[in-house]
Order: sequence, then C-alpha cells, then structure tokens
Amino acid sequence: MQHTFSSAGGLAVVPYPGSEPRLLRLGGGVESAYEYRDSGGYRPIGAVSALADAVERSGLRGRGGAGFPFAVKVDSVRAGSPARSGVPAGWTETVVVANGEEGEPASFKDRWLLRNRPHLVLDGLRLAAALVSARRGYVYVSDQESERSVTAALDELGGTVPGGPELAVVRVDPGYVAGEETAAVQAINGGRAVPTDKPPRPYEAGVAGLPTLVSNVETLANLPFLDRWGADAYRAAGTALSPGTFLSTVTAAHRAPVLYELPYGLPVTDLLALHGIPADSVRGALVGGYFTGLLDSTFTGLTLDHETLRRAGSGLGCGALAVLTEECPVAVAAAVLNYFDRENAGQCGSCFNGTAAMAAATTALAEGRAAADDLDRLRRWSTVLRGRGACGTLDAACHTAASLLDRFPQEVAAHLGNSCPDCASTPATDRAPYRVETEALL
Repeated sequence: MQHTFSSAGGLAVVPYPGSEPRLLRLGGGVESAYEYRDSGGYRPIGAVSALADAVERSGLRGRGGAGFPFAVKVDSVRAGSPARSGVPAGWTETVVVANGEEGEPASFKDRWLLRNRPHLVLDGLRLAAALVSARRGYVYVSDQESERSVTAALDELGGTVPGGPELAVVRVDPGYVAGEETAAVQAINGGRAVPTDKPPRPYEAGVAGLPTLVSNVETLANLPFLDRWGADAYRAAGTALSPGTFLSTVTAAHRAPVLYELPYGLPVTDLLALHGIPADSVRGALVGGYFTGLLDSTFTGLTLDHETLRRAGSGLGCGALAVLTEECPVAVAAAVLNYFDRENAGQCGSCFNGTAAMAAATTALAEGRAAADDLDRLRRWSTVLRGRGACGTLDAACHTAASLLDRFPQEVAAHLGNSCPDCASTPATDRAPYRVETEALL
C-alpha cells in the first residue's frame, strides 16, 4: 500500500481527493481563526435536517472509546428535550459538551486537537449544538495548555462562535475516570469529576438536570467535514461499518510517540511498516489504550476497525496503540493494573478492592513471588468482577488480567518459575506504561 501524507481528510474542511483510503500524518502549528475560515470553516448553518441526515448516513462513530453511533446519541438528546415555556422559538432546553478530558495515558489525540486545531473543535461543537437545539455549551478539559488554546480561539472570535451557543471552558484535574460522561456532567455542575450512578444518563438529565449531549472532541471535529461535503465523501475512507478516519497515538519500540490519522480498516502490517517496526518483532500490543487489555502477536494479522478488533476479543477504544516488542507482557500488565488501582474513583467497594487485589497478584507474578493459587484467584476475579463498577475502570482491570492469562501462558509460566529472561535484562516498565507526555507531537 502506498501512503500519502497530508493534513487533509476527515479532520479538515476539504474533500477527500479520491475514493482510496489514505494514511495521514498530522503536523504541528496552531491554526488561527483566519486560517480556519479560509479553509472553509464556520460556514453559515443551513438546514439542520440536512446535517442530521448526513450524520445518520455517514455512520460516524464516537472517538472517545466506545465507538457508539453519534447519530443515536443525537437522537436520544433530541427525544429527551421537549420545548419549555419561556424558551425562544426554535430552541429547546439542551446542553452540549465537548469532552476533551483525555484520561487515557497512552493517548494524545484530544489534546493535539484542542491545542493545534481549536477552531475545528469549536466549529464541531457549534454544529452539534444546532443538531440538538442547544443554547449552552461547554468545552471540558483537564490540562492548562488546552484551556489556554481554546480560550484564545474564543477570544479571536470575540467570545462567541458564529451561529453557536453560549460557551464556557471548564478545566478539572486530570484522571482516568474524569473523562467518563457522567463525571464530566458532575464536574460542570460543580461536583467532583467522578462517575455517578446510571440512570439517569446525561441524555436524560445532564448539566443542570437538562438533556445533555456529551461528545468527544475528535467526534465533533468530524462534523464540519460532514456539513460541507456530506456522507458519501466521508465514507470514501474506512470500511462499511467503521467509515472515515481516526486519530491514533502510536507508541512502540522505544521510539517517540507519533500521532497519525488513519483510515479505518488499515492493516496493522501497513502501520508497522510506516512506523518502522518489523512485524516479526511484535509480541503483542495494548490496543485502544489500557481499557481492552492485551493482544498477543496475532495483532499483526488484524485490521484497525471496530468489527475486526471486537472479533479478536479486543477493541479500538480511543485509537491508541502501544506495540510490545522487547517488553515483557507480564510486567506491562502489572504496571497497567497498578495504574488502575491508583486511579479508581474510590466510590465502589468492588472496584476499590478488586483493582487492588488484581494489581497485587500481577505484581507478585511479575516479581516471581506468585504461586499457582494466586493465578487461580486472579482468573476468578477477572471474571466475577466484571460489570460491578459505576464506570469502566474495574472492567478494564478485568480485561487486562484475563488477557494476560489467556494470551501469554508461556510468559506467565516463566514468571511462576521466576525465570523470565526479559525481566532479567530489561528495566521495569514505567508506572504508567506508554504514557504520552512529550510535547514533540504538538
């Protein structure tokens, strides 16, 4: 496959030059309001029904992790937002939230968008507000640079997005659970950025108790393209069920992290070749960040789309890919589980105790202190604890533990005998493995 590098595609307001999916790499630099308008951004909003139809036919899926159809989210908010007395004609009491709280340590895509292309995000938020007739919107972030960038972009516009809702920027402390949609709603409402019980979901009762559309910033960044060029152009890349492109933070082989825009359906081998990693050196991967657990070397035979990865027992999640070459998967799993133990919200006993227990067991395994009955308990916990938390943290921990035991039995057995050659020769994994903190992506 021949790769073309460009800043065009699903995250620009320009059409695809052809029907073949392309692999794109993003550059740096902050886009100004003038540059964004000059590229076709902030177009006057036409018939909302036409935009809604384009969103529906495009098959746009959420980029925050679950891959949920965006049109279904929009319809749910619209269905829950009857007009209230005292509201101007044409408006209903709804709220939109651009969720840029990137709690996944291995991902940098949302911060890149907020810092480099804030107007693309704001334009997408404006269009989302039109879809659900919202008068109020929020940009929800957890790092100072993103807050500064979005605020500066709003200042360029005189404080108001053309034809959009009233906007505010809300910044919270970063955390793995802070980006969960109910955590975002609670934080905007003045509480802690931790998940709340469901129901109600935000589309039922969110910010200020109103139906609220909470959407990842990358998801929103696709709306300007759809508004201008339509669903058919959007579907020129990707697959039938995973259309378009997605942003992917790739960390691997002791190389600096790289941010790519990839067409869904891209073979993993093509990405490895682009990144300069021999396929036969890959022993596994953390796909979609930490949430879906580990894949073994069969990862190299897959394509990057929701359906293929789901069939493989994994998931694309936020699109982050951490490729394991020399790293011991037992050590990686232990580091991930210890991260979950530190980052759980402390609200659910099953999560608080369950993540701690699984972290302790895998740490003992990584250090050569575990016995067979420790693995029996770890396997049982990875099954019976699923679905018991208020958010996905406990499920993520279960996925990590189960995937380690199922996909790396030889490495697990070596650690039971305290004879892992990789751990003897390779330094221990970082406390949060593959965390992307470098500014080199900006």
